[in-house]
Amino acid sequence: MRVGYLLVPSFALLPYAAAIEPLRAANIVARQELFTWVHLTPDGQPIKASNGVTIVPEFRVGETYDLDVVMVCAGSGVENFHHAPTFAWLRTLARQGVVLGGISGGAYVLARAGLLDGYRCTIHWDHIAGIVEEFSDLDITGKLFEVDRDRFTCSGGISPLDLLHYLMKTWHDPHLAATMSDWFLHTSVRPGDAPQRMDIVQRTGIRHGKLLKVISTMEQRLEEPASRRELARMAGLSVRQLERLFQSHANTTLASYYLKLRLERSRNLLQQTTMSVLEVALSCGFTSASHFSRAYRSHFGHPPTQERTRDRSSTATL
Repeated sequence: MRVGYLLVPSFALLPYAAAIEPLRAANIVARQELFTWVHLTPDGQPIKASNGVTIVPEFRVGETYDLDVVMVCAGSGVENFHHAPTFAWLRTLARQGVVLGGISGGAYVLARAGLLDGYRCTIHWDHIAGIVEEFSDLDITGKLFEVDRDRFTCSGGISPLDLLHYLMKTWHDPHLAATMSDWFLHTSVRPGDAPQRMDIVQRTGIRHGKLLKVISTMEQRLEEPASRRELARMAGLSVRQLERLFQSHANTTLASYYLKLRLERSRNLLQQTTMSVLEVALSCGFTSASHFSRAYRSHFGHPPTQERTRDRSSTATL
């Protein structure tokens, strides 16, 4: 099987490695060349991962090379990737019957090429807000990985190890998949419908049941924040008791905790969507752009208008 890895500027190195190393392991375990692979970039030039590691490709997009599978590897900044020749090439591959996959932010590229219409797909949770805003009709499940006919997508991080375990069973056999996972000390292979994120206890370090219920509600109610009284009533506590729990277990006030959640969500939207500052403010529960800007500057040290110019690679649009 001939596999191509299309690397997009600032692709994430960990999920890329987790998507290619299983092929090497499968060749070693099977003692035969089951897979070969090549790297491609939009312009054929060496490309840097998000951490600065450089990969030298063998081919550029559009060059003739027979491939059975192409995995698009992307990461931070993928929402700025606009390269028509890449999208056209991917559409050509699809017409030729090549299986296409998106690794981490790679689903964004496939969506821009129009290749996820009518397919279940997923993407790293950090990119969901952006891709939903641009492609509201996509069937984005938010799962660990999705395999739907001749398309597959996965959420990033180490999830390609889980995806490749599943694909290896399909491409070859369960024994090879199990041996490959064992090779990587991958002792707990997760199914595709496993959650992307840690549960709330692991993420917050908080174990108080009533407080966790309140925090979960806060995370779900960012656009229309719940009042302190409503949250306290939901937990069966007085407002004063709830405030004490936040001070005791989170070392902050309820209002400060809630504000931080909303501001972090707003930063995600600013970085990954084209929504105006006012639209972002309203979607995160702020009543005005001026109130939002003051809170944002106080928390992050710069105004929200500056967020879109920070850390953007000059190569992102090619």
